[in-house]
Amino acid sequence: MPFLKRLGYFLLGLSIGLIFLAFFLRKKTDETGTEFCYLPNCRVLKELRSKPMRTDPALSTPIDTLLIQELLQEGSVDFKASNTKASPCKIYRIDYETIEGEVSITLENCQEYTLLKDYDLE
Repeated sequence: MPFLKRLGYFLLGLSIGLIFLAFFLRKKTDETGTEFCYLPNCRVLKELRSKPMRTDPALSTPIDTLLIQELLQEGSVDFKASNTKASPCKIYRIDYETIEGEVSITLENCQEYTLLKDYDLE
């Protein structure tokens, strides 16, 4: 089979596949609450948002819950400062830049809940 004929079949199959993906992936938007999280940062933040949030009783600073929710949506996980091998709860540090300054929180990702351990507004 000549190369141009093979290339034509390939492009035909590729275009059918792209149309198929566009049709099915269009339905999976934020309207349905479905997200595609392939990168580690997105996956960790999605897992932390999916569990009920608890606060450490030893935490002395006041907590802005709206800022915490925004941080869990838009923040970036600092994997160097996190302990992902900790047992039984993994420890994550999340940073976020706001108008007031840098916000950092430390969370423990346990099986049934997420525990807010530290909250710093710099």
